[in-house]
Amino acid sequence: MTIETRLDDDWLTWFQQARQDFDQAFAGHLDRLPQTGPAARLYEAVGYSCRAGGKRARPVLVIEAARVCGGTFEQALPAALAVECIHTFSLIHDDLPAMDDDDLRRGKPTNHVVYGQAHAILAGDWLVPHAFALLAANPVPAERVPGLVTALAEGTKDMVVGQAADITGETTATDKQLVAFIHRNKTAALLEACCVLGATAAGAAPQQVDALRKFGGHLGLAFQIADDVLDMTASTEALGKTAGKDAAVNKQTWPAAFGLEASNARARQEYQAAIDALASFGHQADRLRGMAEFVIRRTN
Repeated sequence: MTIETRLDDDWLTWFQQARQDFDQAFAGHLDRLPQTGPAARLYEAVGYSCRAGGKRARPVLVIEAARVCGGTFEQALPAALAVECIHTFSLIHDDLPAMDDDDLRRGKPTNHVVYGQAHAILAGDWLVPHAFALLAANPVPAERVPGLVTALAEGTKDMVVGQAADITGETTATDKQLVAFIHRNKTAALLEACCVLGATAAGAAPQQVDALRKFGGHLGLAFQIADDVLDMTASTEALGKTAGKDAAVNKQTWPAAFGLEASNARARQEYQAAIDALASFGHQADRLRGMAEFVIRRTN
């Protein structure tokens, strides 16, 4: 995969700092959860998965989308926290025995392995309304809040629809249209929502929101196709989760439907479409361009 590099030392330094800034804010938020009382184990389970690390690509995307539209970290942070809560809920539930049945996530035992299935389910359940409470308390002009709520709600619903189709797909023959549907909903929709959340928090113009929406959608497809390829080609140690799991349970994946070479080619196409969507922002969006490249160059 030959792509003009944007992942120079300055970009990598920025990305690492952006992740650290978010993690510090997230940790401070989690520290305020109750530590004692009858529901203490629930909050402990919430904190366990929220503090497990990861790429933090989604919240960083929210914050950077806001910045390119003239917004601030403080304006974008509640939406960034909210989207990471939704993402974490999806991971906790995806790993359950009734879903993808995995024992490893981000290099650590999955939530239900540590806390049991009941508390894992409840931890995911708690994170969803908490995400929307964060948006409701956002210190941006009140007229922006409905747009924030709508963006996150639509992205979350689409993600759940995609997960349902993913489970149904395990019992059917590989279907190219179904693969595209799953990827568009399960992964791309929430990354698209991240961009819309950031732009909306910043009070962006409609054309800016639309451009970032397109960027996020193409980025999301590139992300999921790359994920499918990594599941086939990377080790469990590199991924931090069980490698080869997709094929083992007959998942509907891009390589299964189109082959490995065509999958890499489509990831490049989606990457280029994401880059093209940012043309109107000029160099202001170079960090977002770097994130697009990071997505298809990543190794886990």
